[in-house]
Amino acid sequence: MSNDLLASPDAATWLQDATHRAYLARDAHRQLGFFDASLGANGGLVTLDFAGRPLPGPQELHTTTRLIHSYALAGLAGRPDHAGIIDRGMEDLWTRHRDNRHGGYVWAVDGADVADGVKLAYGHVFVLLAASTAKLAGHPEADRLLADASDVLERHYWDESAGLLRDEFTQDWQPFSTYRGMNANMHGVEALLAAHEATGERIYLDRAKRIFDFFLGRIAPASDWRIPEHYTQHWQVDPDYEGNPMFRPAGSTPGHSFEMGRLQLQLWDLMGRPDDGAPDRARLLIDRALGDAWDGSRGGFVYTLSPDGTVARRARYWWPVTEAIGAMAAFIKLSSGPDDEEWYRKLWRFADQHLIDAERGGWLPELDANNQPAMTQFSGKPDIYHALQADLLPLADGISAAARALQSSSPLADQGSN
Repeated sequence: MSNDLLASPDAATWLQDATHRAYLARDAHRQLGFFDASLGANGGLVTLDFAGRPLPGPQELHTTTRLIHSYALAGLAGRPDHAGIIDRGMEDLWTRHRDNRHGGYVWAVDGADVADGVKLAYGHVFVLLAASTAKLAGHPEADRLLADASDVLERHYWDESAGLLRDEFTQDWQPFSTYRGMNANMHGVEALLAAHEATGERIYLDRAKRIFDFFLGRIAPASDWRIPEHYTQHWQVDPDYEGNPMFRPAGSTPGHSFEMGRLQLQLWDLMGRPDDGAPDRARLLIDRALGDAWDGSRGGFVYTLSPDGTVARRARYWWPVTEAIGAMAAFIKLSSGPDDEEWYRKLWRFADQHLIDAERGGWLPELDANNQPAMTQFSGKPDIYHALQADLLPLADGISAAARALQSSSPLADQGSN
């Protein structure tokens, strides 16, 4: 728990309260100060333990790309990349993760060697996200990375007939499963919106819409606004599938509903706010997740649900809280309803008390039954991406184009590293 004041006692809305905005900026600076240690001593980027020491293991694609995106976003908000995370990450993507023989980006590398050559849509959309945010931040190598990632997604992952992304291939692009998933498509929307912001090209926006037409226009209403995670080759719900317990858990994941609801609002805003019911769909999705997943006795959100909405896995991680914060902030900017404000404050109070490591920086990734740090799924603090966006998205004006809004207001520039 920090000693920072979350907001002024008489603040009508925290998003506009100077004390709360200063709190968000301080936490962002603490996080960035902690993750500055992500530069590996022998090159590459590393994950960190609770104290900020490097952990052994290969360098994974989503770690590299999320660090680039996060530090580029922070740079746009006014905090320079003192450690050189962006430069190192961009070099690693092009010279380590990128497959010069077959094209695309391998999942994990160990120095100059490939540790895991699988090629996942999940990883490739994060390459597009990193390239897009780096371009907005003015990085000189962003254009070639953005063009390459877009080309790979077009050639191998985009299924034009379905309007969705395929999931996985071997290193030489052989399909080794018929699995299709929501998670890669959701983060695909995130990356497509960022690519549209960086380039102005309409195709990115149109493809994001097609993905959400499926998940929020067809699947969510038929599933009582709980979106199943897993699908067959022909995009039928696969209720029996269970894979990696973090990336592909069975059932539905309320934390993803918060992400998808926020992204639906961003897409709708970027498309000129058409009269298409998008805010209503986002509201139904998010309200269902809030009602299903909040742990009334301990706080935080349970990780997964069965199709009928009963709790499947009670594990409580940091990232669903961060994503619910972003969703509530978007709704407050749109309509400022009293329930949204109440949830926003509840979430930040819980995060401040149980998840934020104010002494060392970063957020604790998992809590046990007594709201103490747990390590059943993660070692250390796995990344900055979710928690930094929880700080920065509320500081951006509007509900879309956050990178440019942060660049305009520079909310991290005034506080230095305090």
